Amino acid sequence: MYNDNPTLINVNKHIDESKQGEVLESFQSGLESEKKFYIESYGCQMNFADSEIVASILTEDGYSSTRIMEEADLILINTCSIREKAEDNVRQRLRQFDKVKKIKPGLLVGVLGCMAERLKGKFLDEEKLVDIVVGPDAYRDLPLLINNAEDGQKGVNVLLSREETYADISPLRLDSNGVSGFISIMRGCDNMCSFCVVPFTRGRERSRNPFTIVAEARDLFERGYKEITLLGQNVDSFKWENPETMEIYSFAMLLEMVALVSPIVRIRFSTSHPKDITDDVLFTMAKYDNICKYIHLPIQSGNSRILELMNRTYDRSWYESKVKRIYEIMPECAISSDIITGFCTETEEEHQDTLSIIEWAKFTMSYMFFYSERPGTLAARKYKDDVPYDVKKKRLSDVIRVQRQISFEHNKLDLGKTFEILIEGDSKKSSLDFKGRNSQNKAVIFPKIEGFKPGDYVNVKITSYTSATLKGEIV
Repeated sequence: MYNDNPTLINVNKHIDESKQGEVLESFQSGLESEKKFYIESYGCQMNFADSEIVASILTEDGYSSTRIMEEADLILINTCSIREKAEDNVRQRLRQFDKVKKIKPGLLVGVLGCMAERLKGKFLDEEKLVDIVVGPDAYRDLPLLINNAEDGQKGVNVLLSREETYADISPLRLDSNGVSGFISIMRGCDNMCSFCVVPFTRGRERSRNPFTIVAEARDLFERGYKEITLLGQNVDSFKWENPETMEIYSFAMLLEMVALVSPIVRIRFSTSHPKDITDDVLFTMAKYDNICKYIHLPIQSGNSRILELMNRTYDRSWYESKVKRIYEIMPECAISSDIITGFCTETEEEHQDTLSIIEWAKFTMSYMFFYSERPGTLAARKYKDDVPYDVKKKRLSDVIRVQRQISFEHNKLDLGKTFEILIEGDSKKSSLDFKGRNSQNKAVIFPKIEGFKPGDYVNVKITSYTSATLKGEIV
């Protein structure tokens, strides 16, 4: 879910087809006065989806994009506060942008997203690195804030909203392959995990009208997309009440509605909180072949005492019962997880519990980090970050080693099996190979055969494997 590397947004190349003609016509007119923006996104897939909303808003305001930072009149960086490393990366990039700014008068630099509210003072006043600071719920105000910044004022809006979902804004689809699309179904989070800054940077939980989500999914399908991922900080707590009928729509109901858009469109979702994923969701997944049999189910720690300190609202045995239920309803389902090592007061024995839960649950993969204290969180206020840095790193190495072994063994079981794979594009390592994923979200690499292209489904027999990748051939 999380990525410390930036995603470079190129609207010119990957723009939503519904607006492509309009934008290209503007380019062809050769207007030298047309302003350009350059945007980078860090962190989770929600940030990438937000950048698509921002791109749509800016395009409506007359901007076009560029991949060349030095050409831009406006540079934006969509930020992540989930870990200290992510924030350090953003600061480094802002200093690089500042160098460009000094040699290009009039260039504006803006910070979007999760770091905006928390560090607005530092960015604007202390470090003087930016002109615009915009929180996740204030993207509609970007044109006004840009105008203010052009007039020499600081453009700031970091107010959080209880209503904003951007449901009426059609995102500019930035995925280069035109195969996989993402739809944000809700915003914010009501879970107060003690280590997490998201509730403070993205606000309270609110769900979109499900009919707007289905309409967006149908639009993606009609434009050739074959895979849709529903996004939310906690998708299983999706809840929308129809103001006319008072009918309440759950995530299981939404999942079915989206699956019925077309049987040839794969449906994925992320992320699930263990306390909220219900049997209704699991039975809906089992019912529809086009809902992928994969659940990202973060545990964070395998020890019940640490889970309580983290305010995860479940203990180890409860999590184990949820995993058992998933495998009972969908034996073929793959489960991945998030794991934090070295949380406050964690002992070596408690660390061993985390290693054992990886082996027991047989996670196909995990996002693994050592604890990074985030200012303003419950943990920062209540607990001492007392596990030494070297111990955190050593425990993370242990977790990575065990997870790689489990992933290797899990992939070994797929040797000789045949999976239906959706071709996503060329392999990163070779243009002679395609890449794709199976229903269990495992990466599969296979040689190209003439006649097939991205967006096609093919049957691939697995001939070899590593801990991270399956390799095979079309049959």
